[in-house]
Order: sequence, then structure tokens, then C-alpha cells
Amino acid sequence: MSTAPSPAANLPEAGSGKIGTALLSVFDKTGVVDLARAILEHGGSLLASGGTAQALRDADVAVTSIEEYTGLAPGFGGRVKTLHPRVHAGILARRDVPGDLEELERGGAAPIDLVCVNLYPFEETVRAG
Repeated sequence: MSTAPSPAANLPEAGSGKIGTALLSVFDKTGVVDLARAILEHGGSLLASGGTAQALRDADVAVTSIEEYTGLAPGFGGRVKTLHPRVHAGILARRDVPGDLEELERGGAAPIDLVCVNLYPFEETVRAG
């Protein structure tokens, strides 16, 4: 299921505390389905990296993958997924600055209100080589 966020969609008022679009990219997926469903129940939309998007789809949660959103497949063996101007613009845009919102619109980017990440177990990965 995919419902790609649009720049104007889910644009809560600045400072409202509401989540329009959330970006989820987690190694440990414990609780991510519950979080995603709560965001959707409150009117938000979801972007997620590949494995997280698949876990959400497996649980019948509507999500847009980062690959669908950016039009680019992950690079460098999956290490580069969310490093894209559309993603970073959405995170960095200030809701109370009209110029930022205009730039988002021109770039076809959605404002991102929440970023939820956890990283792979670094020390274990290094030990494994």
C-alpha cells in the first residue's frame, strides 16, 4: 500500500504538535507497527526505508517507501537510503517561514514532522567484519 505524501498534504499548523508526515527507518522494528498505526490514526502519513516499509506493508500499514518517494534505489550496499534532498528538505523546512514552504513545493518535497530511527548494532557489525 502506498500513499505518497504531497507537499501540501498533511500540513499541520506550525507549533500544533500534530504529525503530518513521519519518516521511519529502524533496524530494530520492535513497536514500529504500533507507532505507524498511531500516526495514521491521527491523520498522518508515513515514509519508510526499505526494510521498515516492508515490515509495515507486511502488517497491512499504508506506507510510501523512500525509494518510491525519491525515485532512487538505495546505494552503497543499502547504506545510503535517506540521504536525498527531498528527504532532508522535508526535515529541515521551517513551517513558520513561507520561503521554506515555497521551496518544498518547488522541489516536490513533503514536510517531515517526525523522524524515528535506530541504528544497526555497530559494535557487533564491526566485530563480524
